[in-house]
Amino acid sequence: MEEQSIHLFFFITLIILLPSGCTALDTISANQEIKDGNTLVSKGEMFELGFFSPGKSKNRYLGIWYKKISYGTVVWVANRDTPITDTSGMLKLSRQGNLEILSGGNPMVWASNSTVSGGSNNPVVVQLLNSGNLVVLNKNKMIWQSFDYPGDTFLPGMKFGKDLVTGLQRSMTSWKSPDDPSVGVYSNILDTNGYPQSLGRMGQVLKGRFGPWNGLGFSGFPIEKENQIYATEFVINEKEIYHKYELKSSVVQRVVLTWDGKTLILQWIERTQDWIVYANAAVDTCDRFSLCGPYGICSINKHPPCTCMQGFEPSNPEEWEASDWASGCIRKKPLDCRNTNGDGFWKLAGVKVPDTRRSWYNVSMTLRECEMACKKNCSCTCYTSLDIRNGGSGCLLWLDELLDTREYDVNQDIFIRMAASELEGVLDSESGFNKKKRILIAVLLTSSAVPLLFAVAYACRKIKKRPNMKRQGKWYAHDEKNTSLQMAHLDDLEFFSLNDVARATGNFSDFNKIGEGGFGPVYKGVWEDGREIAVKRLSETSQQGLDEFQNEVICIAKLQHRNLVKLLGYCIHQNELILIYEYMSNKSLDWFLFDETRSLTLNWAQRFNIIHGIARGILYLHQDSRLQIIHRDLKAGNILLDGDMNPKISDFGLARTFVGHDTTIKTKKVVGTYGYISPEYAIHGRFSIKSDVFSFGVMVLEIISGNKTREFCHGDHNDNLLGHAWRLYKEGRSIELMSGSLQASCVIAEVLRSIHVALLCVQHHAEDRPTMFSAVLMLVSERALPEPKQPAFFNEERCHKPESLPSVNECTITLLYAR
Repeated sequence: MEEQSIHLFFFITLIILLPSGCTALDTISANQEIKDGNTLVSKGEMFELGFFSPGKSKNRYLGIWYKKISYGTVVWVANRDTPITDTSGMLKLSRQGNLEILSGGNPMVWASNSTVSGGSNNPVVVQLLNSGNLVVLNKNKMIWQSFDYPGDTFLPGMKFGKDLVTGLQRSMTSWKSPDDPSVGVYSNILDTNGYPQSLGRMGQVLKGRFGPWNGLGFSGFPIEKENQIYATEFVINEKEIYHKYELKSSVVQRVVLTWDGKTLILQWIERTQDWIVYANAAVDTCDRFSLCGPYGICSINKHPPCTCMQGFEPSNPEEWEASDWASGCIRKKPLDCRNTNGDGFWKLAGVKVPDTRRSWYNVSMTLRECEMACKKNCSCTCYTSLDIRNGGSGCLLWLDELLDTREYDVNQDIFIRMAASELEGVLDSESGFNKKKRILIAVLLTSSAVPLLFAVAYACRKIKKRPNMKRQGKWYAHDEKNTSLQMAHLDDLEFFSLNDVARATGNFSDFNKIGEGGFGPVYKGVWEDGREIAVKRLSETSQQGLDEFQNEVICIAKLQHRNLVKLLGYCIHQNELILIYEYMSNKSLDWFLFDETRSLTLNWAQRFNIIHGIARGILYLHQDSRLQIIHRDLKAGNILLDGDMNPKISDFGLARTFVGHDTTIKTKKVVGTYGYISPEYAIHGRFSIKSDVFSFGVMVLEIISGNKTREFCHGDHNDNLLGHAWRLYKEGRSIELMSGSLQASCVIAEVLRSIHVALLCVQHHAEDRPTMFSAVLMLVSERALPEPKQPAFFNEERCHKPESLPSVNECTITLLYAR
């Protein structure tokens, strides 16, 4: 009995001693310490604090890293520039509330320099929060936090900016290398000189600039939309200026300034147990700071990318000819500020606003008051609205040269000061008021002929009795002043003469023909400088015409996205309507997907990338573009592939713009392609963004199966492709939908998730389908997906495949329903 009592005593003693070594702590009090080898763990076990050695280094640093996911990914380092060379380091909290790192060889390695006011009798603790923030608390009041001293990582909840009371600057600085967390050469800072903006530097050299906040987002970046992942906030007042974002879902994100200077938004994917690049702050050549110099404007859609603003010319033409644009541009005519009527303003639309370090702003002025303020100040070179919401408010004036301006798909205009004499010439240019006045006069003078011409042409097209257009012989030069079509959107595109287009395509030879759609044939062309183009020419027998031509121009001329095909220009000559696009060397998705031989070259990684690219392109059309667009004819034939097999959405002839995400439009004219049209559109003439979602779901099933929805046939039932996918899903056999050619390359989890998302997209009722924003998230996340409901499909009365089919172009159809 006595022996049992002794054993019980030792057991109880062991239980008492174990918690200090085995239970994860998130808090220590004054005079407690964390030695090398021990750690603090946040309550949710998302983050851990302790000593570590980065990469191949043997030096020891106190840091915070992820614990629950991506174990060891460091997000904050205390003693970045004062490493410890052995394992003698310890973290201690003094009674005064000061965090201290000590070591045997160096009694004071690092200190937080935080002290408690009111004496040392107040209890203080240090706690690691589940946000990754290390805080020192005095009676639950925070007196210090690691979020005030970020390193290379910006976490949700952090403030990026400046405390105007204390002077504290919260900025990002890179590591020197993956093995060395000391302060590197790259930094991101919210600069508060002039109107605040974020600047990226390499040492003292300005490398990039993230435009100022315009009420909806940062100028030069996609407009922030309400979403389910995060919420952004920008605060500017007399005490502080900062930007921060908070996550609203279980998604894990972080912003990192890498040791080699890239600013990346990284998102954790549970399925792959890895980080993916959600966004890259610098995506193209025009993101280099002031690439085109003073008064230059950069455009990724032009070659070369730099041009001078209206009323300006290269300051050093020889350097510009050599593609060195740093010297920028100078005024053609000097300003005359002292003369009341000496200067005016020219509007430059759709831009990332220039560098604001030499600017002045007022939040309460109107745009008209802003113009007057600029006109009265001889140093003022430009003005714009501070906030672009609700028609614009506030005033932003530039008091120096305009640097780092670029074209961008955003609804922000700037007004550039120009000499009155020069302004008159600019207004006579393509986008000017005087040209519109001349056009109006010309239209009035020819009013008896032009309406008749339109009416006859339109009627003839409708009854398929359009006169034959001359295909051989002399091509007549285009007279832009007398053209029967005048559209403001054409001002943003380059005009090409019919002579040039005919020469580039070998006079529209069949040898250069690469496809045909509802609008007409498409030809490959080559300009004299060697650039390849795709030329879409209106067919004599086409059901489409002027309306679709104009619609395509309006919808795509100003859109910029890596997953949308670029419209380079146009040609109008008598009955000829021609659109010129960038050339896609791998043709269209259906050219690969539905060919027995070529489909074998499409592995799963390529197909999955194509699915993602299409989804991102549609999301841009629905949510992020200046003109919110419903495509209405999404199908594999309208997905083009570039040399790297990246998808680009094309053919916007049937697209419609809309306002708001819940907009539903009803029409008597149903257009689109059989097999891709949603049921509410085909039957009732109602279309919305959910119509495009349905088409996307059909394409995903086609991409996975390698079968065309309109030609799918199964020996055991009469279901079409959607019905077959639904049948397999209900029986737990979805993987059988996958093309046999993908067995060696597929990732089963990705295939099953893609099929699941596709079935959610093709549900019968529009309200059950996800938005494209949700669809994109579901494709990349590991969260459980909702159960799909029965898709919109129809059982075929018979199913057969003829032994041979004639070659038929799949054309867009138009269905008319009486209402």
